[in-house]
Amino acid sequence: MAKTRIAVPSNSPGGLEAERSAHFGRCDVFTLVDVNQDGIAGVKIVSNIDHTEGGCLVPVNLLADHQVDIIIVNGMGMRPLLGFQQAGIKVLLSSGHTVQEAIDNYLAGRIQPMTERNVCGGH
Repeated sequence: MAKTRIAVPSNSPGGLEAERSAHFGRCDVFTLVDVNQDGIAGVKIVSNIDHTEGGCLVPVNLLADHQVDIIIVNGMGMRPLLGFQQAGIKVLLSSGHTVQEAIDNYLAGRIQPMTERNVCGGH
């Protein structure tokens, strides 16, 4: 497996032990986790950018600028889902309280792609 960069919306301060944020667009930070065939290869914290209601593509563009391949979320609205799809970033749904738990679920194959049927209303 080549290196894959995964973004997980997180509460401050971010990192593997950080609590996952329930709302990707309003998270404090994104924990970026690089994984390869050996497991976790690196961790980086990126601050989210404030945006107004309806500005859901701001975090999409931020993560695209950081060469993210996958984002693991609890849910999101249709507009950001379509934005991530257009940017070539896969959106996956996962349970897990911490960033580490979400990454462990990904590495163990216990994670599902998000589709239009899973979107949250009001976004």
